[in-house]
Amino acid sequence: MQPRIPRQSAHEQGTDRAGGDAGLSGELAAVVAGARRRAVRDGDRQVDTAHLLHSLLESDPDVRAVTGDAPQIARLLGYLVQRSIGYGLRWQNSVEDSGPIAVVRDAEPNDAEPNDAEPNGAEPTGPVPTGVDPREAEGWSPLAAVAMQYAMTRAVLRGEDRADGTDLLAAIVGDPQSRAVEVLGRAGVDVPGLLKRIDSRTGEYAAEGGSP
Repeated sequence: MQPRIPRQSAHEQGTDRAGGDAGLSGELAAVVAGARRRAVRDGDRQVDTAHLLHSLLESDPDVRAVTGDAPQIARLLGYLVQRSIGYGLRWQNSVEDSGPIAVVRDAEPNDAEPNDAEPNGAEPTGPVPTGVDPREAEGWSPLAAVAMQYAMTRAVLRGEDRADGTDLLAAIVGDPQSRAVEVLGRAGVDVPGLLKRIDSRTGEYAAEGGSP
C-alpha cells in the first residue's frame, strides 16, 4: 500500500493558497474547495474537470442558468453523482490529460511529462498558483490545472481581476477531451451550444461594464 503524502504545515498551506486564490473570486474559491473535498471523498487521486463541473453546478446559479433548464441540470447532477459507482471507475487508474487550451499553450514546455499521480485518498493541494507549470501541479489533473489558469486569463481579458464560475466553466468545456465535456455529452448537453451561450453572456456583461 502506498503511503499518504504528508500534509503541509499551516504556514505552507497558507502560502500555497495565497498564490492560488489571488486570481479567484470568493465564490469560485469555494467551488474549488468543494471540488477538492469531492475528490478526497471519492478516493480520487487528482481533482479533474468533472469534479470542478460538479462543484460549479452545485454552487453557482449563473453556471446553472447558462448550462440548461432545471430538468437538464437535475439530469446532469444525477449523472455526476454516479461517478464513484459507475462510469468514473474507469478513470481511477488514469490521468486526465489532453492538448492544452490555446491561450496558455505557450507557457508549457513541449517536452513536459505528466507528474506522478497522488496515492489514492491523498488530499489534493490548493488552487493552482499562477505561473506554475500545470503538469507539475500536485493533486490536479494536467487538464484541470490548465483550465484553472485559463479561467484566470479569461477574466483578465474581459477586464476583471478575479475569475468567476463562468470563466471556469468556459475553461473546462473548452477542450473536447476533458472529462467535463464527456459528462455533459452523456447527459445530453449540447457543448458547442453551451460555449456559444457563455460567450454571448460574457459579451453582454462586457457591454454593460459589469461582471457576470
